[in-house]
Amino acid sequence: MKLPRGVGDAAELRKSLKPLLEKRRRARINESLSQLKGLVLPLLGAETSRYSKLEKADILEMTVRFLQEQPASVCSTEAPGSLDSYLEGYRACLARLARVLPACSVLEPAVRARLLEHLRQRTVSGGPPSLTPASAPATAPSPPVPPPSSPGLWRPW
Repeated sequence: MKLPRGVGDAAELRKSLKPLLEKRRRARINESLSQLKGLVLPLLGAETSRYSKLEKADILEMTVRFLQEQPASVCSTEAPGSLDSYLEGYRACLARLARVLPACSVLEPAVRARLLEHLRQRTVSGGPPSLTPASAPATAPSPPVPPPSSPGLWRPW
């Protein structure tokens, strides 16, 4: 295809490029819908092979329905569940740390056990653990784990 080169041919150039740009745009939309279908169908528990030929509108409707069924993920700091959400994230982070630390040879087993116990105590009490002279100096208690200050769901990962 020969592209026009003159200054007056700008409108002609746009005319000739418009079908190509539209084709690319449609291809991007179709690819995104295909990915969306691949993500949503397993989450809905639907068998992917049964839904091999879904219309675009069906994919979008299924996605909207799935998202509407999800619990609200935006929490403000005044919401009563925001501390629960924070503690849930903290516990998930602690569980991941408990799985990863044994494979890491950076800490001695006794130190690793003390660290994990210290962090576990914080989840039980919601604040700093009760410090004993054997576990830490009495002059510098650790500050409590504050809930996130910005609104929104906090994820430790």
